[in-house]
Amino acid sequence: MSNVFSFTGTVGRDAEVRFTPAGMAVLNVTVANNVGFGDKQQTLWIRVVLFGKRAEGALQNYLKKGQQVFVSGELAQNEYKANDGTMRMSLDLTATVIDLVGKRNDSTAPAQQGNQQPAMRSSSSPQLESVDNFDAPYDDGIPF
Repeated sequence: MSNVFSFTGTVGRDAEVRFTPAGMAVLNVTVANNVGFGDKQQTLWIRVVLFGKRAEGALQNYLKKGQQVFVSGELAQNEYKANDGTMRMSLDLTATVIDLVGKRNDSTAPAQQGNQQPAMRSSSSPQLESVDNFDAPYDDGIPF
């Protein structure tokens, strides 16, 4: 990966999963990121795409409008022709990491059965994924 862009933002529209003709899963979600402050604050809309097995999992069920997320991946700026004929620019990010941040809205997330924990982390790094399964001997889960 030649450039890495990481940010936190708010999901603007529920995630969608589609499949290519070859059967590969593609998860698409749009995330808003606010930059600046006061009168100069601006919202950047970034189209995020996640490919393969990670896109097939339960993550789609938790990427609902309003959910706070941390996203990291390769950023590209693309130009396209809008329906009205004008040329526009978009920011597209091919994600390697999508993490849920903050509280989730329980009314939009699927009900959990028993003590099952949802798979909320999507990462290409096996070392990071193993941290999610860490069984700390401490009551609060913090090892210090």
